[in-house]
Amino acid sequence: MSALTPEVVARMSASWRPGCPVPLEDLRYVTVTHHGFDGEVLQGELVVHADVADGIVEVFRALFDAGYPIRSMRLVDDFGADDDASMAADNTSAFNCRAITGGTAWSEHAYGKAIDVNPVENPYVVGRHVAPPAGRAFASRTPAPGVIVADDAVVRAFAAAGWQWGGYWDSPVDYQHFSVSGR
Repeated sequence: MSALTPEVVARMSASWRPGCPVPLEDLRYVTVTHHGFDGEVLQGELVVHADVADGIVEVFRALFDAGYPIRSMRLVDDFGADDDASMAADNTSAFNCRAITGGTAWSEHAYGKAIDVNPVENPYVVGRHVAPPAGRAFASRTPAPGVIVADDAVVRAFAAAGWQWGGYWDSPVDYQHFSVSGR
């Protein structure tokens, strides 16, 4: 975990801009080791708020120890800060200075205090709408690699760090989403 380097700031030109609710100096670049779906050990990266960075390192250490697979963990900027493109790529990501889905208020991602994990296996569901579209196959919540279910190792690891799971929401249900505030 480190302060943002000039190189990381340059990469974040799509996800951060003046007017975002958190200044760059309050964000941290975090690298974590994780398992891929093929069992390979991979290095992932996230940008999160400095207040939660240590806890996030512990969360992903617990997920690594549990053998939980993560398909991809890259900065959302690798997808032009396009949340739909990041989700379609099954990318686990955190900071993105954007509004809440379908609204105008800042998302918890805009504060660096939310993370979306394996979005295809853990889709956002509201009524019949499922995002990303490939997540429709996982909307029924049948246990499978990468799928998060109530009280599993992923939910427990985030809860131990004080984070809440969007899978417990009534509507929308956001199975990929973890945040400090529960929003």
